Order: sequence, then C-alpha cells, then structure tokens
Amino acid sequence: MTDEIQLKYGVGALLYCPANNHSIVTQIAEQRVKPPYSVALCLEDAIGDCAVEQAEEQMIRSLAEIEQLVGTGVYVPKIFVRVRTPEHLLCVYGRLGKLYSLLTGFILPKYSTDNALAYNQAIVAINKVSDKKLYMMPILESRDVLNILTRRNALSILRQSIDRVGEYVLNVRVGGNDFCNIYGLRRPVSNSIYDIGIMNSVLSDIANVFAADYVVSAPVWEYFENDRDREDDRWLAGLRKELELDKLNGFVGKTCIHPSQVEAVNQSLQVSESDYLDAMDILGWKNAERGVAKSADGGRMNEVKCHRTWAAKTMALAMIYGVRSETYHEIHAR
Repeated sequence: MTDEIQLKYGVGALLYCPANNHSIVTQIAEQRVKPPYSVALCLEDAIGDCAVEQAEEQMIRSLAEIEQLVGTGVYVPKIFVRVRTPEHLLCVYGRLGKLYSLLTGFILPKYSTDNALAYNQAIVAINKVSDKKLYMMPILESRDVLNILTRRNALSILRQSIDRVGEYVLNVRVGGNDFCNIYGLRRPVSNSIYDIGIMNSVLSDIANVFAADYVVSAPVWEYFENDRDREDDRWLAGLRKELELDKLNGFVGKTCIHPSQVEAVNQSLQVSESDYLDAMDILGWKNAERGVAKSADGGRMNEVKCHRTWAAKTMALAMIYGVRSETYHEIHAR
C-alpha cells in the first residue's frame, strides 16, 4: 500500500473542532480519543463572522502546543484547517508560518462551480512554496449540486475541476446538513440520511461521479452521547445504522462532531475476517485457468476480475483499521 493510498483512506473519522476551542490540545495531549482519527480545525461555520481573527490566533497557539507533542509518543492526528474562501486559504497559510508543517491539508467548504477555479489556484500556489505537500478536501454542498435540474451539469464541471488538481485531492466530502438546510430538513435520531429521498438521490449521484476514483466521505451524524442521560444510546444505534449504509453506498470515513462518535466510525471501517481472507485470495490469485472460486468460508463466490478493486480497497482498510473476527451468525447473515 502506497503512502498516498494510506493517507486517503486514513482520514477516516474526521473530528471537527472550532478553531477557537483550546480543548482539542488537551484531548490530544491526554489521549482522550482512541486513535486513529483526524482533526478539522474549523474557521468557517463553527466560528461567528466577528470572531474569525481571534479564532485564527487561538488556532496558531494550539498548533504551537501540538507541535511540542510530536515525537513524544503521543498520537498526533492528521490535522486539517477548514477555511472560508479561496482568499482566506491563502491568508491562513501565510499566518501559519512554519506551523503549516503540522497540517495534512485544508478543507474547502462550499466548493462549487463558482469558486472551484479559485480554490484550485490557491492550493497549487501554496504547494509551489511549501516544503511539504498540502492536500485539499473539497466539500460539495452547493444548491446547484442538490437541485436535480442543475445537478448533472454541476457535477460534471466539478469533476473536471477536481481532476485538474487530482494529485492534491485527499478526499471528496459531502455537506449533508447544508444540503438538508436548503429544504428545511433534519433527520431524527431513528432515521438515516438515506431515508430522506432528496438526500438519497444526491448522495447516490455524488458517489456515482466520484467514488470510482476518489475516496468520498459520508456526511456528519449530528447526534452524540447525551451528558444528561448516558443510558440513552439511540444516537449510537442510529449512527451504526447510517455507517452501514455509508459503506454499502461507497462512502469511506465520516465527519464527527463529538469524540464519542469516533470509535463507532473506526469500528465500521474495520474489515471482517471473511472479507479480509477473500481479499487476500483475490489479490494473490494463482489459478491462471479459473477466474472464480469459493470464498474462504465457502459461502459466496469470488471472481478475480470483478472483485479486484473491492479487494484492494478492503486490504487498504484492513491495514489501517484492522480486522475483526466474526461469529457464525455474522458470516451467514450476509
């Protein structure tokens, strides 16, 4: 597995934190969140318009403290900064100084047909002067992508725009809440985002356009552990249900808005033992005369030509997130 493939699949659970919140430093230093996970320091929606400069100053202080943790044995996650605009991206990079070396890249909100070129030019300009490669993760969340009358053209243009800077694209992300907001929708804890017809449609089309060539991350789940009633685990049941549907629909990884969500996301990214064994067989296929064979558990068919891409993806996830053993019931419930 190449380093770049490991990076793309290794974003995984992306824990959002307002950039003006110092607690993320404490969480990292005290290892309160079980790895692996990534961190997004948000300067956009999580920050009021009047507090951006102060948030940037706090972010710089936080990064300076995190820098002191490097090499101490503490797990330091991949760190991304979510900016506001292409111009803001250049400004933030300039303010970071040498601290940019701590970053894996930048998150580009509301990446649309109107600003894709400017975002692309900004990320290319940064990489021309940076001593390390800095990646971008564009978020698709604009009205023209959601509206079925404009979606096909918008996605076609955005695909072309992303392809032009493909070497810098780590993940393509989806702004589920922004999409829902356009129609005034919000899913209850008992339903997944795929139960909303409009969202099911747009998620399917985004995966169709991008998931064959890019890692596409699933939208945020907005429920988390309830401090007042820790026995209420409906949020966790709902999250696990949605994670299964994310996986089934071709999405890898998920935005997290609370540390309690990270473990469930990581568990969903683990590979089952039977999938791992089948992937090993497919990638190490030795029978030149036959293209099909029984799976390791004898309960399904492996076809080397049809399942090779699945096997490579499965192996990448297994190397990062591990392999979980299965019970007899789990194997035969497929």
